[in-house]
Amino acid sequence: MRTFTQRLTLRLAALVTVTTAAVLTIGGWLLDREMMSSIEVLHESEYQDLRQLIGDQPAVTAGEIARRINRSAENHAALYFIQVHSVGGEILYRSPNLGANLLPDLSGRELHWTVDLPGLGPLRVSEFHDPLWHVQVASALAPLRRLQGDYVEIAVILMIGVAAASIGLGYAFSRITLQPVRAIEATANRIRFDNLSERIPVAAGGDELASLTRLLNQMFDRLQASFEQVGRFSADVSHEIKTPLALIRLNAEKLRSRLAADPEAVTALGDILEEIARLNQVTDRLLFLAKSESGALKLALKSVSLPALLASLAEDAQVLAADRGVRFVLEPNSPGEIRADPELLRQLLLNLVSNAVSVSPPDGLVTLESAPTKTGWSLVVMDEGPGLLPAQREKMFERFVRFEQPASKGGPRAGHGLGLAICKSIVELHGGSIRAESRPERTGLRVIVELPR
Repeated sequence: MRTFTQRLTLRLAALVTVTTAAVLTIGGWLLDREMMSSIEVLHESEYQDLRQLIGDQPAVTAGEIARRINRSAENHAALYFIQVHSVGGEILYRSPNLGANLLPDLSGRELHWTVDLPGLGPLRVSEFHDPLWHVQVASALAPLRRLQGDYVEIAVILMIGVAAASIGLGYAFSRITLQPVRAIEATANRIRFDNLSERIPVAAGGDELASLTRLLNQMFDRLQASFEQVGRFSADVSHEIKTPLALIRLNAEKLRSRLAADPEAVTALGDILEEIARLNQVTDRLLFLAKSESGALKLALKSVSLPALLASLAEDAQVLAADRGVRFVLEPNSPGEIRADPELLRQLLLNLVSNAVSVSPPDGLVTLESAPTKTGWSLVVMDEGPGLLPAQREKMFERFVRFEQPASKGGPRAGHGLGLAICKSIVELHGGSIRAESRPERTGLRVIVELPR
């Protein structure tokens, strides 16, 4: 797909080339007309000279006409083809350069005509009528045709040159013209949830770009207000709901002893407590995301030994995997330290492992490996689940996004769609990046976390 700059360049080049072609075509047509008109003017001048030579005496014979004209042959017949015939059509004189050819009688036609004679090629013939005879003057058009051919060649070369130059100049013009649009794009791309206060600079003047910039800034104002309102709402609701949930859980726990004799009631009470625990978990995660996105969450950065952190994490990961009938393996990793919040880093990796375990089939393998990079560390969690489509992988780190997996049927209830969103927040708080890609050798996902050193 071509960019808008490329499309604008091609359109400008096409416009300039077509305009140039039209100008050159019209110029060629006008040049041809002007040259024909000049030939006809010369014929008129030649006729006036011949008329004086021939005179207007009716008794002048064909031989006398030939003698008078031949007397000035160097000035006339050498440059033109001349033929004189009577009103009745009798040929009275033909210049020697006509050979065996006769010029056609133009009586009843236009007085200027183009004919093609054998051995002579195209001729432009003009016929002038006197009361006693008709004088025809013709000029060869071969030089004119050669001139027109040269014009066409030069016009083609000019069009090619103009097309090439217009592409280069059009590209430069497009880049300069679209520079304010690229500035708008760059600023708009920088505006994110953690930078909603930045605005696009408005150029001086009241042109269309200035109006567009103001419109976009107004839209960003509304987005910022909506985002802040949603963030406050999430934080406030999450905070306010914790106390009622705690009271509900305490009262439910008090009912255990009273309902001990009723197995069905005990089961229902267990379900209630389980749902309360899930609500508490959702509330905690929403509070975490709200603090992270508002900038209220501060990192407790320390120098963390990755091998020690991963070894400690592996114990919990193996218990989590064994509960689901899945194998977990911590791959050998290089020693080294990274400056990070150890608690959040542990939460990040445990969330990724938990997600990988939940989608893996029975006896599937989940691995965790780390390796140093040029700028930091790479942490990779791999599973043997069914994987995700490219469109799903782009959305998997958004809030409340869940995908139905065949491996999850009959197993524990799916999560809330917040775990991976929290992973993304933790990674971004550390200035890193997170992405997912399909495993090339088999089904499954590779979730790659890259953190700066």
